[in-house]
Amino acid sequence: MHLFLLSSTVRTLDPEEADWFYTPVYTNCDLTTTGLPFVKYMPRMMRSAIHYLSTKWPYWNRTDGVDHFFVVPHDFGACFHYHEKEAIMRGIFPLLQHATLIQTFGQVNHSCFKDDSIIIPPYVLPRRISNHILHASTPRSTFVYFRGAFYDVDGPKGDYYARGVRATIWEIYKDNVLFDISSEHPTTYYEDMQRSIFCLCPLGWAPWSPRIVEAVEFGCIPVVIADNIVLPFRNVIPWDDMVVFVPEKDVDILESILTNISMEEVTMKQKMLSSPSIKQALLFSRKSKYGDAFHQVLRALASKLPHSSSIYLKEGQPTTLNWTNGNSSEFIPWQI
Repeated sequence: MHLFLLSSTVRTLDPEEADWFYTPVYTNCDLTTTGLPFVKYMPRMMRSAIHYLSTKWPYWNRTDGVDHFFVVPHDFGACFHYHEKEAIMRGIFPLLQHATLIQTFGQVNHSCFKDDSIIIPPYVLPRRISNHILHASTPRSTFVYFRGAFYDVDGPKGDYYARGVRATIWEIYKDNVLFDISSEHPTTYYEDMQRSIFCLCPLGWAPWSPRIVEAVEFGCIPVVIADNIVLPFRNVIPWDDMVVFVPEKDVDILESILTNISMEEVTMKQKMLSSPSIKQALLFSRKSKYGDAFHQVLRALASKLPHSSSIYLKEGQPTTLNWTNGNSSEFIPWQI
């Protein structure tokens, strides 16, 4: 997003002309020795960035950040944690309460989701997609396909990870001839998707997954098992028509649900999935193309304009943000 905006024609160098202010804070790039994001430092990094904004320029303070947007592509968005329980306890970072959040996490009635957030697709490298395309005539001989974890090392019984959904899938369908499921991730993963009719997209730690994007790109009907999920660009992409949504409580009758979908409906969904414009909308192109995910973000931002005059604080009006809320470690200035 940062690189895209630097070269975009919508960018202005005059802040008085700007409708929006983008703040590139790379909270995902502070890594542990294992190469994973260091979640405990994310609030500290974000607080330091916003403090810098609010003391160096006047624009944040004019609106308490209402006309600023941030990309927070974490498991639970601006709650900055990959475990749901801890994320809910943290809540959305206090200083981002009024800002527009662009995130991969979306779930209705969840404390880590604001209704005005812009939900984007997880990043899938376009080149990896294009390098694995099979001929359109390739038969789809596999009924249901899934590759991924069913259990977590910290919860071997499977009742905690994915709210037990993945463990149930494995226990019920591991020997079912209609289900090609495994925790092994083969080198032919993308090719296998193109040989399958349905691709399971169950929740993991969070409800969203790159599998949904990959399934669409390869024409495999996504079977989304994640209650109340909000999918990307829902005002543009007809998710309800081209995806199968299965309630988490019904995963034990998954075979019955899928085998009772008519061939006519399967064909209709496959036709929708074949739309180049839908595929384009879910990918962040290396060189931005009209209609791609970058443009969908701009479209979503534009739909929120014009800003109401009420977003601007009156002279002398105090901030409505709680600058003192947080753990003591979050107040240590971030060293660049």
